[in-house]
Amino acid sequence: MKSAFIRVMCVLLLAAGSLAAASFAAQDVIPLYPGTPPGSAPETYPEKQYFSQLWNTEVVANVTKPSLTVFTPSSETKNGTAIVICPGGGFMALAVNSEGIDVAKYLVAKGVTAFVLKYRVAHTGEDATQEFADLFNDRSKFQETVGKVIPLSIADGQAAVAYVRRHASEWGVSPDRVGVIGFSAGGTVAAGAALNYTPESRPAFAALIYAAGGRFKDTPLPDDAPPVFVAAATDDNLGLAPDSVSLYGKWASAHKSAELHM
Repeated sequence: MKSAFIRVMCVLLLAAGSLAAASFAAQDVIPLYPGTPPGSAPETYPEKQYFSQLWNTEVVANVTKPSLTVFTPSSETKNGTAIVICPGGGFMALAVNSEGIDVAKYLVAKGVTAFVLKYRVAHTGEDATQEFADLFNDRSKFQETVGKVIPLSIADGQAAVAYVRRHASEWGVSPDRVGVIGFSAGGTVAAGAALNYTPESRPAFAALIYAAGGRFKDTPLPDDAPPVFVAAATDDNLGLAPDSVSLYGKWASAHKSAELHM
């Protein structure tokens, strides 16, 4: 399972432009926590979903109440594997379609039960994607905007894996076959889940797709670290390629199962 399933992650990237029609159902939207999430104060501003002209995709901003949207395969194709999907968006928005729902559709067609995670992001105004573009080149201001929310985002990823494992029988999946995939900032969330876990929240595998992984430079790799698949573009326009190489090197130097595709 380690090698064969992780290679599916590579295929989904290559097939992004040709998603096959699939029989699937988005059955439930599940709150990740009862009440106010740990580490957050109660917030009154609403979550916002809209089409970003700048990113050319649907996005969700101002997430304060993390949730999982469940996509289930047909009983004929279900294979007992599940995955938590963490969209990217610079911790200021979530590319919920292109790096969330579209990925879920593809994996559901392969028999995988998919859970698209809406994790906490920074509070933004009218257009989170434009704010990201304006801030990204000023790293001190960007860090000031997102720095406090990143640990909360990572905690949401860890809690999501634990939740799916704990309730695995409800979806007919194995708790020992629950993995995580993340893109860009979502790759940071997925890497956090793969590097810091309890026995209840350990992912079976992790796919880190053009992950922003610099914050894990000095994080030790657990002895039972899950197998990892890493992929990025060498000419990544946000300069994230070295982070992917570094994450792969962390696993490879510890002689743990890892693949890198650039």
